[in-house]
Amino acid sequence: MEKPELLTDLDVASTTRSVMKKLPEVTLAFWIMKIAATTLGETAGDLFSQTLKLGYFLTTIGLFLIFVVTLVVQLRSRRYNPFFYWTVILSTSMAGTTMSDFMNRDASAAFLSGGSTSLGWGPQGLGLGYPTGAAILVSLLIVIFAVWKATGMTFVIRDIVTFRGEALFWAAILVSNTLGTSMGDFLADSSGLGYAGGALLVSGTLAVLLALMKVPSVPNVLLFWLAFVLTRPLGATAGDFLTKPVAKGGLDLGTAGSSAVLLAILVGLMAYAQVQERRTGASAPETIEEAEAVSRRAV
Repeated sequence: MEKPELLTDLDVASTTRSVMKKLPEVTLAFWIMKIAATTLGETAGDLFSQTLKLGYFLTTIGLFLIFVVTLVVQLRSRRYNPFFYWTVILSTSMAGTTMSDFMNRDASAAFLSGGSTSLGWGPQGLGLGYPTGAAILVSLLIVIFAVWKATGMTFVIRDIVTFRGEALFWAAILVSNTLGTSMGDFLADSSGLGYAGGALLVSGTLAVLLALMKVPSVPNVLLFWLAFVLTRPLGATAGDFLTKPVAKGGLDLGTAGSSAVLLAILVGLMAYAQVQERRTGASAPETIEEAEAVSRRAV
């Protein structure tokens, strides 16, 4: 009888890394779900703050708390779960929408939905404006990446397997989604391009980034993070296009109806991702201890 082949240290490390994988592979499905989640984040954020008239201040506090809860669930999970992961992406998109609005806007009629004269309790905006708000957010994002770089941990999301690495990843996601909202609102409201024009500009830029993936001298990690930021303004402009009045260049479908449809689409995509993950991970060990047991049995 032939003796079983020994597992090398590299095999064990590879198995352990697959066990500890907490983040998804970056595929076409990943980007489709990202755009769906960020578009829903825009419409849902506006639903709470404007349609339900809770205001930017109360809505930001509430959605940030939801983000914290979903993040804790994600951080405590032992391996990648599509529902956990994409729920955090959605919560960062919703919180990012109202955080951006609170930073950049004020309580003037220019930023209120049709027929509204005021919003909920508390200050309704700092009125910093889109350029100042974007500059602050870009600075925060640079600080996060500088700290991340100083730790020596990888920026490649499929290789992030530590708690600290994942915490830095989610900090970057929250700030980038907030920054993307500011960019999307600027393109839609202040640039003169309108909702459709802003979406086309962002889509064109994303196409350029896709082409640059073929250029060996351009790091794919850099392209990923640029694309991750830019898909947020794409979602913001798409969300505004769905919900804003026809007179302002939108389809006037309403925040409630648009959010319901987008939520159904996103849940369907998450369910599909969950099925795919179960198929690919059916034979993988559930814990590090099991992975080590596999190694011992093979010796």
